[in-house]
Amino acid sequence: MKKTALITGATSGIGRATAHEFAKYGINLVLCGRRQERLDTIQKALEKQTDVHTLNFDVRDKDETFNAINSLPEDFKSIDILINNAGNAHGLDPIQTGNTDDWDAMMDINVKGLLYVSKAVIPQMTERQSGHIINIGSSAGKEVYPKGNVYCASKHAVLAITEGMRIDLNPFGIKVCAINPGLVETEFSQVRFKGDVVADSVYKGYKALQPEDIAEIIYFAISRPTHVNIADLLVFPTAQANSTTVKKNL
Repeated sequence: MKKTALITGATSGIGRATAHEFAKYGINLVLCGRRQERLDTIQKALEKQTDVHTLNFDVRDKDETFNAINSLPEDFKSIDILINNAGNAHGLDPIQTGNTDDWDAMMDINVKGLLYVSKAVIPQMTERQSGHIINIGSSAGKEVYPKGNVYCASKHAVLAITEGMRIDLNPFGIKVCAINPGLVETEFSQVRFKGDVVADSVYKGYKALQPEDIAEIIYFAISRPTHVNIADLLVFPTAQANSTTVKKNL
């Protein structure tokens, strides 16, 4: 029986790479994102390998999230694997000069968005007493770094929610996992620095993790035997030792 995975933030970076990785193994895909044209492109690329359905919505909007997921056609309604990947960082300011709109965006997407999507998907998992939820956290959820204040807080929240989910869903046999990447080369820095040229230097002088590296790890986690759950995984590029120590050859 083919499994179905729902992936948020599927239009770029880790989400898109995970869609490609899952398609290789014939997993049916529900790809969620805010950019319909990108969803269409990915769907076209992958539908030769597997069945793909796209949902165009913003995880920050509670009603939109529930309506989108409830609208799934019968063939895609039963979600076996949920990848809560949608997330972002805005700004890199000390707390005293932080932008409250940036704070709202990070909390609304990274924390509330994850909760809304999970709330829409979990009831059918508890009913079937099976499922696998992977929340994409960050090394920022384990260690606060200078000027990371609210972003780090949002990712610490993701880890706390993941642990709470694992406890609450344990009686139903549902696996819950957090995968926490360090520096991954995606559009992430372009968003964080709002297109500033400083974003171009973030990944210079060393080999950052690639989205495909994380996608392979996600597939590894979901392909373990029934009795094995990768509960929490931290992954850095070799050049990175912690949030502030990166060996660069410049």
